[in-house]
Amino acid sequence: MRYYFDHNATTPVSPEVLEAMLPCFVQTFGNASSIHRDGQAARQKLETARRQVAAFLGCGPKEIVFTSGGTESDNLAVLGAGSSHVITTAIEHPAVLSACERMDATIVPVAGDGVVSPDDIRRAIRPDTVLISVMHANNELGTVQPVAEIARIAREAGVRMHSDGVQAAGKVAVDVKQLGVDLYSISGHKFNAPKGVGVLYVKDGVTIAARSFGGRHERERRAGTENVPGAAGLGAAAEMTRPDYGPLRDRLERGIVERVPHVRVNCAGSPRVPNTSNITFEGIEGESLVIALDLRGFSVSSGSACSSGAVEPSHVLTAIGMPREQGKSTLRFSLGLGNDEEQVDLLINAVADACVHLRKLSPSKLCQIL
Repeated sequence: MRYYFDHNATTPVSPEVLEAMLPCFVQTFGNASSIHRDGQAARQKLETARRQVAAFLGCGPKEIVFTSGGTESDNLAVLGAGSSHVITTAIEHPAVLSACERMDATIVPVAGDGVVSPDDIRRAIRPDTVLISVMHANNELGTVQPVAEIARIAREAGVRMHSDGVQAAGKVAVDVKQLGVDLYSISGHKFNAPKGVGVLYVKDGVTIAARSFGGRHERERRAGTENVPGAAGLGAAAEMTRPDYGPLRDRLERGIVERVPHVRVNCAGSPRVPNTSNITFEGIEGESLVIALDLRGFSVSSGSACSSGAVEPSHVLTAIGMPREQGKSTLRFSLGLGNDEEQVDLLINAVADACVHLRKLSPSKLCQIL
């Protein structure tokens, strides 16, 4: 039996989404740019999905640009802003940070609570600043950033505001008009739609430079034949009713803290999306714990990333001031469709058993830490 607790990495496609997609493969398979009946039937599917996603984000259908996912949406928002100065934070997804590296960028630090200070953003603004990009929710910590306040600061300075909402959509209510952003990215596979489809919200009146060239698709902002099945799935996912995973997340954290000594829930006092928990297990290699849990039937993720064969703490954990050894001892648990109290309790037991086993294998390391 397998139990999946890595929904921030990707999510299962829901039955409703699959049902919406299937006709696009076998019946409404035309090219949405074709003028014949089959093409226009596909166009209707695409525009229905556009309206569904627009309602989900609180904007107009013409402000929705379909993309291949969060990375493309982030790249388009950042690189499409121009070549001048941009501001972002140290805990952004690599899709934003890597794009900003190709520009004149100021990377604003965050405190140990995993939340960026709006005042720090304000101080970073220069006369040539063209874009501020601050994620809505962090993918590792789950911390929710003060996007609306930062958007007000951007608006006062006449600077465009982008938010990477990939880890917020489907977990917290999103209204781009209330947030006050000019650009907002989402990715379908993070909330039960398929991989390979995403959206960039582009506020009416905001212009961005295209990053792909060819046809005049998506109002000349993203060339390429539209992924109608993916868009239909994303539209269906946007209309799904989702449970509040906060009580399950709290049950998981409480159970682990009670059963496992020398653990810490990171950023527990900060505003967080309700499905995400980031926990440090003193004296235990995070990768070893991931493998131990995998062998017990549980899929979770480590706070570390592999690069050239060397395991290093993630840039997010480093950015909040976590020492290297603690960063390598940190796991992320993210809940979603299919998880329930029974699965959470089984996971708590598995974590407790695995920690006892791993600490017996390396008691000296734990003694050094304690």
